[in-house]
Amino acid sequence: MPSVSAVPPTPPSSSDALAAALRAAGCVFAEDEADLILATASTPDEAAAMAERRAAGLPLEVVVGWAEFRGLRIEVAPGVFVPRRRTEFLVEQALDRAPGARVVVDLCCGSGAVGAALAAGLGPVELHAADIDPAAVRCARANVAAAGGRVHRGDLFEALPGGLRGRVDILAANVPYVPSAEIGLLPQEARDHEPLVALDGGSDGLDVLRRVAAEAPRWLAPGGCVLAETSRHQAPDAVAVFEGEGLTAHLAVSDELYAHVVIGVRT
Repeated sequence: MPSVSAVPPTPPSSSDALAAALRAAGCVFAEDEADLILATASTPDEAAAMAERRAAGLPLEVVVGWAEFRGLRIEVAPGVFVPRRRTEFLVEQALDRAPGARVVVDLCCGSGAVGAALAAGLGPVELHAADIDPAAVRCARANVAAAGGRVHRGDLFEALPGGLRGRVDILAANVPYVPSAEIGLLPQEARDHEPLVALDGGSDGLDVLRRVAAEAPRWLAPGGCVLAETSRHQAPDAVAVFEGEGLTAHLAVSDELYAHVVIGVRT
């Protein structure tokens, strides 16, 4: 794990020096991270400060202030869930399922990366995003602004305007799905620097997914789909949860991204 003591007190003067400092701190992709930090920092002193924060265990995306997601530059703020590359698979599945979608909801939106990526792939849409965490809401507003998206604060569907009921073509719900007892096994970057509400899915990891599935049919348009990430071992139970709420459900898997997305359709 990165350790702050591994970063030298003087500013590194080159990419090689910065990479060496990051490597000594335990950063696996030290060269790539050094290049990104140097490209982002405006001065050597700023680069050294960023490297120190990175070595202290902050996610690289938080250190530089943004993450790449499906070719978009997504603003990331401290205390906000960092979008994962595997979640790009959820976006791809949504675009494949509903290429003509006109009303899109990004539930448990975090940074708003999923909503922004869906809007970029679909063209003009009515985009709504929602999260219970005020830091996430502030961050998401910046990221969906270009698409004209509206961001709401609240607990799942309670945050959404009532006029969306029965109109949603794509409901992307990147819900927390880590079982409570396994939070301590997550990488330090996640467990120490990301909000627990974005990680903890309850005793079996499916508590929030069950709540989404129970309400989704009332919000989806006919033929609309709800998509949620899950883990490989949870996937059969997640599919059964969707089916139990009257949705036609199946699982999509990307071996390359190690991504598992359960998809439910209102038929």
